[in-house]
Parts: sequence; C-alpha cells; structure tokens
Amino acid sequence: MKLTKKSHACVRLEKDGRTLVLDPGAFSEEDAALGADAILVTHEHPDHFHEGHLRAALDADPAAEIWTLRAVAEKIAAAFPGRVHTVGHGDTFSAAGFDVQVHGELHAVIHPDLPRITNVGFLVDPGSTAVFHPGDALTVPEQQVDTLLLPVMAPWSKVSEVIEYVREVRPRRAVDIHDALLTDLARPIYDTHIGNLGGAEHTRFASGDGTEL
Repeated sequence: MKLTKKSHACVRLEKDGRTLVLDPGAFSEEDAALGADAILVTHEHPDHFHEGHLRAALDADPAAEIWTLRAVAEKIAAAFPGRVHTVGHGDTFSAAGFDVQVHGELHAVIHPDLPRITNVGFLVDPGSTAVFHPGDALTVPEQQVDTLLLPVMAPWSKVSEVIEYVREVRPRRAVDIHDALLTDLARPIYDTHIGNLGGAEHTRFASGDGTEL
C-alpha cells in the first residue's frame, strides 16, 4: 500500500491499482480527490468536506463512490444516486479493494458552549498494515493500528493530548495530518515533543510526499 499526504487532513492510499482518498477538504488541493475510486469523509467541517472536490471526483469517474456519515451524505447524495453510502460506528465495508472499519461517533470538544457534531474515524485494511484516520477526534480503535494519521494541531487540542493519544493507540508509526494551521516555525517543536514522548516512530510529509506501508 502506498500512502501519499495531501494538504491538511487529506490522504491518498493506493493498492493494486486502485485509490482511496480520505477527507479532501477546503484546505486540500482542488484535485485532491480526482482519480479516486472511493472517498471517505469523516465529518462535515469544511476543512474535511468540500462539496466541490467531491463533485469533481464523482463527475470525472462515474464508478467512484463515497462513504461518510449522515450529516455529509445528506448534502451530496441526491446528486449521485446510489453512490453515496451512509455509515456509522461499528460498520464495516469494502471500498476500492480496501477493507474499512468505522470507529467513533462525536467530534472532539472545541468549547463547552459549542454543540458537538458527529465524526467518524476510518480504520483501513485492519491487520499488519492498518491505517487509522480519526477525523477530528481522539478515538482509540479496539484493533491494532500500524499507521496512525495523527491530528497534530487543531483548535480543539494541545500537544500534551496529542502525545497521550499516540501513547494510547500505540501505533508503530504516527504520520502528521491536520497541520495546515501549523507554521514552519512551530513544526520542530511538535516534532521534538511527539517524537521524544509519543513512543512511536513520528513522521511528517509535505503535500505530495509519502511512503510505502
């Protein structure tokens, strides 16, 4: 499996000639979802869900499909009958040749005065190469995670929580996502703390870079 980081929370996974894209939002490139056989969206916030990006991908490939929670599905399903699938915590499905499990239900708390929206995480290909994208939550799957896509910086978190999350999930590798608001000046600070204290290999990629899993 090949992992390619796109801007912010978007990641492309490729295996056996097929492509799975997660969270192509407004902070990601306009073509972030193009060429995807399947797209997964964790929640409705615009940095994870950009309707234009999804429409472009589905218009470009009549066989492409989306799996997401109800709040997102309701916004786009009517335009693509039968191609937008609603999922929730505990569901399992196959998309573009990848096996996927759904974990979690709610977005992390931004502030007690703000209502919490729904959020799901996707565990892709459970087993020795399992990749977990939690969306905007610190959800811990019951299954082992090999590569944790780590929301490294967000309005709802601080670095101590990020470190504790890595420790709790116990992946072999943590790869930064949710990093569009993190300046280059601050990145070495996060790298040092997460790398020294998280207990897992810690990696960050520029958009377009990635690795074989």
